[in-house]
Amino acid sequence: MDLSTTLIALLVVAALAAGFVDAVVGGGGLIQLPALLIGLPGAPVVEIAATNKLASFCGTSISAATYVRRIKPDPRTFLPLMLAAFIGSSGGALVASLLPRSAFDPIILVVLVVVGTYVWFKPSVGELTRLRFSGGQHMSIVAITGLGIGFYDGAIGPGTGSFFVVALVGLLGYNFLEASAKAKLANWATNLAALVVFVPQGAVLWQLALPMAAANIVGGYLGARVAVARGARFVRVFFLVVVAALVIRLAAGLLF
Repeated sequence: MDLSTTLIALLVVAALAAGFVDAVVGGGGLIQLPALLIGLPGAPVVEIAATNKLASFCGTSISAATYVRRIKPDPRTFLPLMLAAFIGSSGGALVASLLPRSAFDPIILVVLVVVGTYVWFKPSVGELTRLRFSGGQHMSIVAITGLGIGFYDGAIGPGTGSFFVVALVGLLGYNFLEASAKAKLANWATNLAALVVFVPQGAVLWQLALPMAAANIVGGYLGARVAVARGARFVRVFFLVVVAALVIRLAAGLLF
């Protein structure tokens, strides 16, 4: 596929912004995937999905490493979450072509509106870690969360990091900063799982994916540094902005 220098440059800028947003609270796919769809209107969906995943994987690798080094999240939670997310995403990627996005959008929209409203009217939510479950019950919810959101990411994708944050804050009781760290590790696993499926198919547009990956890395590093420096309150505000953007985008897609 012949790609102009201008198109590549514009998509690289989109990848930079996506990496930053994704590192803070997830949802970078709201920027990067639509940009690819608009910029490559004739490309097969699998090539767009694969190219998007490669760029995202590189960005999440850097931001996840930054979070691990600075936040030191508990591996007793994030390792099972990553494993379940990897399994779920592999399954989602395998059946991606069979699942129309229209089947997911109404459910996702309702969940986002409910969670966003709850976080807005409960300012204390996500400021401190107050775990609601322990032991086997905690691990069961972690596994279900990883499988479900991982499957969604493999099949569709946008907003995955935000959904992980929603689950970790709303269901399990982590603060926003710690939830973002664990969400980023889980998102790294889902991206890797999807690539395990996509790369052998030859679906990645490497001439575009590599410069976008480099930009995503820079954005991911900067976003993770800003989130760690500013703390849970900053992440909460950023979370609400991203959720609002998700709601508007999904609602517009359903109404128009």
